[in-house]
Amino acid sequence: MEIFSCLEGINLEISNKPFPFELAYHTYGTLNKDKTNVKWVFHALTANSDAQSWWNGLFGANKILDPYKDFIVCANMLGSCYGSTGPLSVNPLNGKKYHHDFPDITTQDLVLSFRKLMHHLGINSINLGIGGSMGGSLLLEWNVMFPNDIHNSIYIATGAQESSWGKAIHTVHKMAIETDPTWILDDDNAGKEGLKTARGVGMLFYRTYQSFNTQQIDDINSISVYKSESYIRYQGEKLINRFNALSYYSLLKTLDTHNVGRNRISLENALSKIKSRCLIIGINSDILYPKEEQTFLDLHIAKSHLEFIDSEYGHDGFLIETEKINNISMTIFSNIA
Repeated sequence: MEIFSCLEGINLEISNKPFPFELAYHTYGTLNKDKTNVKWVFHALTANSDAQSWWNGLFGANKILDPYKDFIVCANMLGSCYGSTGPLSVNPLNGKKYHHDFPDITTQDLVLSFRKLMHHLGINSINLGIGGSMGGSLLLEWNVMFPNDIHNSIYIATGAQESSWGKAIHTVHKMAIETDPTWILDDDNAGKEGLKTARGVGMLFYRTYQSFNTQQIDDINSISVYKSESYIRYQGEKLINRFNALSYYSLLKTLDTHNVGRNRISLENALSKIKSRCLIIGINSDILYPKEEQTFLDLHIAKSHLEFIDSEYGHDGFLIETEKINNISMTIFSNIA
């Protein structure tokens, strides 16, 4: 992992105030002489910049992310707790950790921060961008803001805006954290127990009825110990051991700002600006970003191709069904892989 420090920062969209920042990032492979082999990975809500660790199925020789041929970049989002500036970072204005005073960050702000890193790396354009869920949202936003930057794009399980459905789900997540009595404290661990519940809520929307009923099967005589209960509690414990409630809350607020149509007349008008050649992949069982969201993208992006994959894992299929995603991606982008 490397750190990019940007002292001049960016002007935040909401506050219109300058915000100096640091981005943690990983690179894989070697930048070629012509700087034409760049591929950029956009991570989802609670992931980090080590894309190979959580999307390993897409990495390797003759795969869509090939470190032997490509120069692959993944940057950790502002607001996260994996090395980039976030709520646990020190505010240079007062020498104290931001905690609840961390500023509101929008998806446009994230794109501007990533673009600063791109130029820091000496890169002027990206051959392929790929992202799932929130990562796909950021890739879309980048393609609307700077249409000439990314030549080819893969959006997985995402939409043109964060829907009212998605924002309602996020509100329940935030309410779960707010019910933790420690949430009001100026402390790194504020809301930690509430984050467990938020994660449990999330799993109900990330997975499916089918996945629970095939993988969390109780013995026919069980009346007090249930596998689905143990699974949900385990997922909560697992998340609080690797993530932070302040970052989770902040990133949910950021994701709620996703709307490529903001200040651009309409969603349709914004999507019409995209010049990138786009592969859109939806998951048939996804209830968080259902199929109509990917269909809408395909309808309004000029150079697009739409595919749907079957998965019993619902939204989480974008992380799990890597063989299907890679096969489709390599077929569509065989000329650049």
